[in-house]
Amino acid sequence: MASSEDMKAFVRIVDLGSFAKAADDLRITPSALSKLVSRLEDRLGVRLLTRTTRRLALTSEGTLFLERAREVLELIDLAEADVASARARPKGLLRVNSSTGFARQTLLHAIPEFLRRYPEVTVDLSLTDKLIDPVAEQVDVVLRGSPTSGSDMVARQLAESRRVICAAPSYLARAGAPCSATELTGHNCIPLSGQSSMTTWPLASGDDLVRFQPSGNFGCDNVGMLFDLAVQGHGIVRLADFVVGQAVREGRLIEILADINRSDPISLWAVMPKGRFRAPRVQAFLDFMGEWLEA
Repeated sequence: MASSEDMKAFVRIVDLGSFAKAADDLRITPSALSKLVSRLEDRLGVRLLTRTTRRLALTSEGTLFLERAREVLELIDLAEADVASARARPKGLLRVNSSTGFARQTLLHAIPEFLRRYPEVTVDLSLTDKLIDPVAEQVDVVLRGSPTSGSDMVARQLAESRRVICAAPSYLARAGAPCSATELTGHNCIPLSGQSSMTTWPLASGDDLVRFQPSGNFGCDNVGMLFDLAVQGHGIVRLADFVVGQAVREGRLIEILADINRSDPISLWAVMPKGRFRAPRVQAFLDFMGEWLEA
C-alpha cells in the first residue's frame, strides 16, 4: 500500500512536470525521488509514468492513481485542519497570491494590520495578473476578480465593488473633464489590455448604452502600472474601486462620468485548494479581509 508521503511525492512530480523540480520542492535528490517512484510502481505492479528525456506523461493507471491520491491527501489535510482548528491559534506560513493592482492599493495596507492581529502567522505574498494553479504553485489563497473553476477548489466571495472612471487632477486641469461619451473620444484613455471584458467601456448615452472603445497612446496588461500612470496624470482609466478607491478618497484621482458609467458589480474572490481552506490561518485571513473590505 502506498504511503501518504509516496502519494504526495507522486502528485508533486505531476504538478511540476519534472523530477528535478519536484525533488527540489521536496528537498530530496532527484535520484532518491526516482527510486521512490520506481518502488511505488513495483508495489502497485503497474507503470504510472512514462519518462523520456524531454517530458513526463501519465499512463492510464497513473491518471487513476493521481485522482485517488489527490482525494486521499485532501482527506488527510481536512482531518488535520479540523482537529487543529478546534484548538489551534492561527499560525504558520500563509501563502497568498494576488493581482498587482489589488495588492499595491489594498493588501499593502491590510496585511500589516493582519500580522499585528495574528503575530504567529507569516505571510508570503506573490504577485501576478495571470491566473495560476494554486495546487501546482502551493498557494493557500488566490485573490482574483472571478472564481477559478475546478472540483478541487473552494471559492469564497469576499466583497463586491464597481469599476470607476477616473483621472488625476493634473490631467483634468490640462485636458478638461469630459461630460459625455462623445467628449471622451478626444481624451487619452489608458485601456487594460489582454482582458476581453475591459476592451470597451459601457456608457449611457440618452436612453442607449454605448460601448465606448478606449484609445490612447499607451496600453498595458498590468493594473498596477495603469494606476501609476493615471496618478501621474498620463490619462483616464477605468479600474475597480478596490484599486482606485483610496486614491479617489485622498484626491489623487478624481472620479468622472459617474452618472453615465454603467458598471456591473464585480466581486473579489478568494480561491483555495480544498485541503487548505479550513486551516486556522486561512480562515483568519478570509475573515479579516472580509472585515477590511467592508470597513
